[in-house]
Amino acid sequence: MTKIAIFDYGAGNIFSLKNALEKQNATVEVQTQVDKLTGYDGIFLPGVGNFDPAIQSINRDSVDFLQVVGSTPVFGICLGMEMFFEKSQEGKEKGLGIIDGDVIVLPDTLKVPHMGWNALEIKQENKILEGVENNSWVYFVHSYRANPKNLDVIVAESDYDVKVPSIVQKENYFGTQFHPEKSGDVGALMLKNFLRECSK
Repeated sequence: MTKIAIFDYGAGNIFSLKNALEKQNATVEVQTQVDKLTGYDGIFLPGVGNFDPAIQSINRDSVDFLQVVGSTPVFGICLGMEMFFEKSQEGKEKGLGIIDGDVIVLPDTLKVPHMGWNALEIKQENKILEGVENNSWVYFVHSYRANPKNLDVIVAESDYDVKVPSIVQKENYFGTQFHPEKSGDVGALMLKNFLRECSK
């Protein structure tokens, strides 16, 4: 069985994510310390919380997250994905800097937070999208959107009056602005695909 760690930085969706992964026959452990993230086939950064406390939790023990993770596949969900970037308008702390760019608030002309289903416009093939059809619907809960400097990292977008990068990838880091654990069969398929990559 694929052994997965969920890093708990005080996020509120640990149970639903753990449950979704266990339905895919993964062995799931919740960790609160970065130095305990070794020896796993994959790591999840879950998606509920605020930017600064989440980053502070990752940096709390003065352990280099990127060094600990190495080449292990990492899946960031919503806030977890936003932490891949250099900074966010939500806070003052530096992000992980895996992807060049920042995270910006959705325009005040829109209803924020954005909560609901939107279609995926697939921009390029990706391992976690195997079997997922273009314009499949997924579930969002967010007030911010990624703003990468290099558009090549964008795997899929969604339209919420503005284009929102809904899936990004750089090397072994995969991120979704939406919540796959709340996105029905489509989200379950993405988790299954990611777990398959973790087991290689």
